[in-house]
Amino acid sequence: MKEKILSAFTSLNSILNKGHQRSVKAKKNILASFVIRGCNIAISLVLVPLTIHYVNPTKYGVWLTLSSIIAWFSFFDIGFGNGLRNKFAEAIAKGDHKQARIYLSTTYAILSMIIAFVLIVFFCVNPFINWSTILNAPAGMAEELSTLALLVFVFFCLQFVLQLVTTIITANQQPAKASFFNFLGSLFSLAIIFILTKTTTSGSLVYLGLALGVTPVLVLTASSLWFYNHSYKQYAPSFKYIKFGYARNLMSLGLKFFIIQIAAIIFYETSNLIIAQLFGPAQVTSYNIAYKYFGVIPMVMSIVTMPFWSAFTEAWVKNDIQWIKTTMERLRLLCFSLAIVAVLMLLVSNFIYKMWVGSQIIIPISVSASIASYVILNAWNAIHSQFLNGVGKIKLQLYFALGGSMVNIPLAVFLGKNLGIYGVVLSTTIISIIIAIFSPIQYNKIINNRAQGIWAK
Repeated sequence: MKEKILSAFTSLNSILNKGHQRSVKAKKNILASFVIRGCNIAISLVLVPLTIHYVNPTKYGVWLTLSSIIAWFSFFDIGFGNGLRNKFAEAIAKGDHKQARIYLSTTYAILSMIIAFVLIVFFCVNPFINWSTILNAPAGMAEELSTLALLVFVFFCLQFVLQLVTTIITANQQPAKASFFNFLGSLFSLAIIFILTKTTTSGSLVYLGLALGVTPVLVLTASSLWFYNHSYKQYAPSFKYIKFGYARNLMSLGLKFFIIQIAAIIFYETSNLIIAQLFGPAQVTSYNIAYKYFGVIPMVMSIVTMPFWSAFTEAWVKNDIQWIKTTMERLRLLCFSLAIVAVLMLLVSNFIYKMWVGSQIIIPISVSASIASYVILNAWNAIHSQFLNGVGKIKLQLYFALGGSMVNIPLAVFLGKNLGIYGVVLSTTIISIIIAIFSPIQYNKIINNRAQGIWAK
């Protein structure tokens, strides 16, 4: 038995260390990310029914909708996070560690000022916002929802700045380490909610917000202190390295990412709000359970493609075109394999739902089918967007994101009213099909040096 285990370990080690150094680094991070994300899935599978049991399907739907709305505020980084990712990776590829530290310190300073302003504004306007109306919740929950919104927003803002440590770790092609932070946050949240179910008699959304909000902040704070005093000490943010003149370099690319972020939030995150308004908060729970189930597909694709954004940046800077082509072929093959998995998941979806959350929540097969189609398209688009993001050719993505965001809401409302929840999901699927056609065309033009005009920007 020991010999078999040793042989398997030797074979795995041989596979991991075979190939280009960039590929070796990516493979190791992918394997580690699978283990970490696998643990995250296990936690999520337990957390969903536990949370629903702690509150109830309607309150859980309210929580999901509010979380989606708060997530919209992520566009306040004005693209600096993604701009930093590319500029930091470029500086590392060139061996310019001082420039990398300047970019990081400047980004911390700018985002801290932005988020301080946003927090002050939110504190002033929150008392006047009727969250019960926005979330289509019972009027008696108004005070609780106002408190919850304030807590969630404060924790979100703290994460907003603190998560820059994950940006530079990912930019340095170590996304597995960044994923580990999410795992710890989810694990601690699960522990707190489990304790709440045993110590309280009625579910409180405020307690739920505290449980799911405070743990990521604590994990990111501890992680930042550790990394900036150890392996990333040479990049640790410092006042003397803040150079606001570098903001222009960050913004030149970051502004495009910023617009794409806004459009993507409108495109992807409005489904919860539309469903809540058209069908009630309880139906948001049904939609999200199906989305979490099929979310395994984009999660796998995210794990695999995450190391390649910065790897594509490095390869592009060093003109390693053949490595890019070989890697893209392998990623496309993976996407086709995941499409088959999604179809199999659809066939057994009703059985899995009953085993997972019981029979109290009914999810129509039409909703599952539309989400399955969407995640397949999203996986295909993710492959090409990682390359385009890495090389900074994102103007066409910007136009599609803007166009899609403007069309999606009215189309989702129209299809929702006529087809039900299935129609809301169908809207994003239709738009994703268009992106899935043009993204590979742009990739082929760029990689074969035939891109001109909008294709080359």
